[in-house]
Amino acid sequence: MSATEVHAEEWSAQDVSIGDVVSALNRLRSESAAETEGPDLRTSVMTHLAWVPPEWQEAAVETLAGLGDRHPSRGVLLFPDESAADGIDAKVSVLAFPLSHQRRHIAAEVIELHLRGRTTDAPASIIMPLLVTGLPVFLRWRGRPPFGEPTVEQLVDVCDRLIVDSGEWPDVPAAYRDLPFDRTACSDIAWRRTEPWRRVMAGLWPEIAEVGELKVAGPIAEASLLAGWLRSRLGHDVELVCEETAKLDSVAIEREPCDPPHELLSGSDLLSAELDEFGRDPVYEAAAQAAVA
Repeated sequence: MSATEVHAEEWSAQDVSIGDVVSALNRLRSESAAETEGPDLRTSVMTHLAWVPPEWQEAAVETLAGLGDRHPSRGVLLFPDESAADGIDAKVSVLAFPLSHQRRHIAAEVIELHLRGRTTDAPASIIMPLLVTGLPVFLRWRGRPPFGEPTVEQLVDVCDRLIVDSGEWPDVPAAYRDLPFDRTACSDIAWRRTEPWRRVMAGLWPEIAEVGELKVAGPIAEASLLAGWLRSRLGHDVELVCEETAKLDSVAIEREPCDPPHELLSGSDLLSAELDEFGRDPVYEAAAQAAVA
């Protein structure tokens, strides 16, 4: 097996119980380990949950595949379908990422649960038996979380970090008021996309200290967070002029354009960076809160 090959053991079934899923996972792990010299290295550092409405399914699976062996974890993808008949369909995969020059591998686990009908109302009770004991729980919510509704509240209660992409939301910056900073650590991939530009802007210190206007050609989420970041760091209002474009193309301080950064990260790279964070980000929290101003 070459360093680029990935071996997978898989099981799938319809109308299952969570006990069936746990049994299948244990069996697949044993089968995967039998092909190596010694046990596989289960180096999970977290349980990675993802709530994936139908319109985000393809993007979510592609992003997860792009993570490869960077974050060996137990991934649990939840695909809700409230309109279907009650039940759970499942697919379990144990992925084997080989170690160089060894007949051993790092094992990662992916559990896909299609929640149908009323099973979408109680996701926390469904996923509790699947969490890796003693490890943090990261929750990636695709699209706009309906904060305040039971589904979101249940999963926020069991996660240690909520990862969103406010670029997927139709109501920013006002929506930043709803982020549950008082209940869990929060990450925003839109904020991560602004990082190269923030480094460029930080290099303009101290002249930037008196800035009164920021002009951004980019999505409203990234533009709002950049403006909120400046407001929170400088301690005074900064007017935002936003020309909405599909990606963050340019930033100008008092009409003077900033030199663009040269970094371009994939969706998997952006999510990977958020999965490296285990604490709260007070700078992001302040920027999101100030973005609403």
